[in-house]
Amino acid sequence: MPRIAATLGGDPQALTGLGARPVARAGAAALGIVEGEPGFAEGPFSAGDLRAAGEVVLHNRAELLAALARAGDPAPPDTPDGALLLRLYARLGADGIRAADGMFVLAVTDGTDLVLIRDHVGARTVFHARSGSGSGWAASTSLRALRHWPALDTGLNLAAVRSFLTFAYLPGEETLLRGVHEVLPGRIVRLRADGTVTQEVFWEATEAIEGTDDTTGAAGHAATLRALLERATSRRLPAAEPVAVLLSGGVDSSLVTALAAKLHDQEVRTYSISFGHDLPNELAYSGLVATHCNTRHQVLSVSGEQVAARLADTVALLDSPVGDPLTVPNLMLAEAVAGDGMRVVLNGEGGDPVFGGPKNLPMLLFELHRDDPSPDARSLAYLRSYRKCYGDLPALLTADTLRALRDAPGPERFVAPYLSPGTMRAHLNRLLHCNLRTKGAHHILTKVERLTAARGLQGRSPLFDRQVIDHAFTVPPRLKLAGTEEKWILKEAVRDLLPATIVDRPKSGMRVPVQQWLSGPLRQLADDVLLGSRTSGLFDPVTIRAWLRGEGALLPRQGGKVWLVLTLELWLRAYDVA
Repeated sequence: MPRIAATLGGDPQALTGLGARPVARAGAAALGIVEGEPGFAEGPFSAGDLRAAGEVVLHNRAELLAALARAGDPAPPDTPDGALLLRLYARLGADGIRAADGMFVLAVTDGTDLVLIRDHVGARTVFHARSGSGSGWAASTSLRALRHWPALDTGLNLAAVRSFLTFAYLPGEETLLRGVHEVLPGRIVRLRADGTVTQEVFWEATEAIEGTDDTTGAAGHAATLRALLERATSRRLPAAEPVAVLLSGGVDSSLVTALAAKLHDQEVRTYSISFGHDLPNELAYSGLVATHCNTRHQVLSVSGEQVAARLADTVALLDSPVGDPLTVPNLMLAEAVAGDGMRVVLNGEGGDPVFGGPKNLPMLLFELHRDDPSPDARSLAYLRSYRKCYGDLPALLTADTLRALRDAPGPERFVAPYLSPGTMRAHLNRLLHCNLRTKGAHHILTKVERLTAARGLQGRSPLFDRQVIDHAFTVPPRLKLAGTEEKWILKEAVRDLLPATIVDRPKSGMRVPVQQWLSGPLRQLADDVLLGSRTSGLFDPVTIRAWLRGEGALLPRQGGKVWLVLTLELWLRAYDVA
């Protein structure tokens, strides 16, 4: 199915300019379906004076139908998910949206305003822009559609370039297109004909630490978490059909596999990646989990040659580039799952940003030993902890680019609101909140959604369930990061489901042979894209040549920085942005 689009005011043919087929019009506002864009659009739906289209999957339909009945607006049991969400909004407002558990974007109009609603954690996303003349708005779940809107006066957003090179994704509302913005998760954004924008937050993670962290308290938290994990997984299992799980062999994907195997009444199939048996891998662990859970297991071999051949097309599927070398392997996994006739694929994403995974220890050590009292010190340390290109920007970017960025807002603005004192009492919780709202919503979930939808699949993430997240912020921090043991409470909640070898081993992550690819099958592509005549002109060629030779500021095995720049250049080409 395709994506959704919406317009307010301006040219009545604006939907056509977005590549959309009109499906509903109400006064000055119109809704449409963007053909040729892989997604799950549905609509139009009506509720009173409201019309809507959306990409909506709800996991708690029975609860929502009961809520509507209590509110005096009973809905038929077979009401489509998008229509059900619209009725909740029409009857209960933000409270109705807050009660929904699912993956959704809803575009709503009453003929006067255009309202965009994005789910709690960001499993779906939507973008909006004002026309160059200021005469109207357009919104779409496809950034490509907005890119080709004739009324849009846009170009490259240099501040977003700097953000991408810092984080390896874009962490907030900005996009690489000037004047185009992403709706943040957990928000209801109202676009008015006069150009004003208002925003209502219907859900945000809040700290509510309860109880103690002694043995009794820990057991109670683990038991509650286990029940929530079972409910979150059960809700995401497809009815009367098999389910797939992407299984790396780490504790997060392993526990989702174990819960799916325990709770589903259909076959569970697991899928893992191999980059070659001569490289370090986790196949022994994923194989152990598959055997333990009695799943039908498949290992997909991915070569550097395949990555080189498919990288440009895969990057073009994303609304924003992500400097993640697993993009092509992730797409190939989606193709393998879809090729087996599956519709739903679960994953273990969410364990790290919600329960205290890697990269928090360096920031906690910084907090213990910092001697810089300035309010920006914490945010700048967080940016450096990503170990991407933030420290290399003076040498990486051209003098003209640096000059143009001199007065542009810095990327620290995206993390400072989460890391500042007063947001949460526990510093670990501030870090997790920051991870959840930046990397979770703008890298992990959006990559999962775009690459699975591109092959007609629904990618579902039980560990990003909002009630699981709510509980995580009631757990005392030392039960999440117990000394140097990460995600302790999560492991305790599922210890009986998995072999001790899986639960107790330290996280190693997927070891992707980026340096080997860049020295071999990807070398020609990197040279052509980064040093050819079609480069963006953003990067200093002397620095790029040194990096491609493995010189300069790069240390061994830091090909990830070259990968980051290569991914950005390929995305700019795909979207024709200069």
